Amino acid sequence: MEPTAKLSKKRISESTIHRLSLYYRTLSLLEKENYETVSSKELAKREKLTPAQVRKDLSFFGTFGTRGLGYPVIELKKQIASILGIDRQWRVALVGVGNIGSALVSYKEFSRQDFHIVKLFDNDQRKIGSNHKGIVISDIKNLETELPEAKIEIVIVAVPATVAQYIVDDVVKAGIKAILNFAPVNLKVPDDVYVRNENMSMELEYLSFAMVNEHPKKKVK
Repeated sequence: MEPTAKLSKKRISESTIHRLSLYYRTLSLLEKENYETVSSKELAKREKLTPAQVRKDLSFFGTFGTRGLGYPVIELKKQIASILGIDRQWRVALVGVGNIGSALVSYKEFSRQDFHIVKLFDNDQRKIGSNHKGIVISDIKNLETELPEAKIEIVIVAVPATVAQYIVDDVVKAGIKAILNFAPVNLKVPDDVYVRNENMSMELEYLSFAMVNEHPKKKVK
C-alpha cells in the first residue's frame, strides 16, 4: 500500500470526503467482524456504490491494496484515518450549553474519534463558572482570549441564529479556522475559515418531502 505523501493542489470534492468517512466506518465494522481483506466490490455493496467509484475515491490519495487480493482492512482503515485527520487528537470548544450543546457534550462518538471537547462557553450567568460534565463553563465574553490559551482547533457553535454571526466573528478573531455550526443561519467567514452547517430542521424537511412525494399515501389531510 503506497499512499501519496501529499495531495496535489487539485481540490477533492465534498462527496469524495463524505464517502471516505463511510468507508472508514464500514472498515471499522469489518475489523470487528474479523475480516482481514475486503474487495472494492464488497465495500461498494455495503455503501450502495459501484466498485469503480470506490477505486476512484481511493486513487486520489495513492495506491491501495493488491489486485486480485483486495484491501487489507486494518491497514486501509489506518490510511483513511490519516487522510481524514482522525489519527490524532483534536481540541474542541463548544459555545452555547443549551439543549443541543449539552447533548453534544455527552455525545461519546466525538471522543471515540479523538474530537475532545475541552472548553465550554455560555452567556447565562447562572451557568458560568459551573461544572458541566467535568468542564467548567466560561463566559462567552472571553472567547478571544481563552480559545488561544486552551489551544482550541475546532469550535462548535450551538447558539440562537440571532447571535451566531457575532459569536463566530469573535471565534474567527481568536484564530480558529474550523467551525461546526448548529445555528440555522448562513455565516460569513474569511476564505481561510472552514464552516460546516448542521441544520436539523432542513434534514427533517428533506425526510418529509420524501415521504410526501415518494409515498403519497402518507400525505396528511
